[in-house]
Amino acid sequence: MTTLHSPTPKTLYQWEYCGRGQAENFIKHLKCDLHSDNTSASSYLANFGRLLLTGAAYVLHQQLRQLGLQDTVLAKAQPKTVILSLFKIAVRVKQYKDRVLLHLPTGCAFKSILNKVCQRLCPVGRKPAMLASP
Repeated sequence: MTTLHSPTPKTLYQWEYCGRGQAENFIKHLKCDLHSDNTSASSYLANFGRLLLTGAAYVLHQQLRQLGLQDTVLAKAQPKTVILSLFKIAVRVKQYKDRVLLHLPTGCAFKSILNKVCQRLCPVGRKPAMLASP
């Protein structure tokens, strides 16, 4: 049953079926990639806190995709792909007074994307993080 007035099969497919599938994909991202189903604590408050943090992580992921990853290969990536590509990499951190220097492995495939994200997300008036290889 649909509220659309005399829809064509193509319209019905695009509006109803594809939209429902995309909603299922978003739920899968929350459950599988960000582990929102991990509510094993015995108290309601602890489980609520975990779900709240998962929701916040998903919002941060969406903002990262829109603001930092636009025009890159990770612009439409799922949360798990972004986590494995950008956050779960070995890096040596050197902190100075005015900057943080990240020494990435020489074989880091996403070095240019990380550099782009740092430059895009850096507040005005501050130097972006420097990415270097050993």
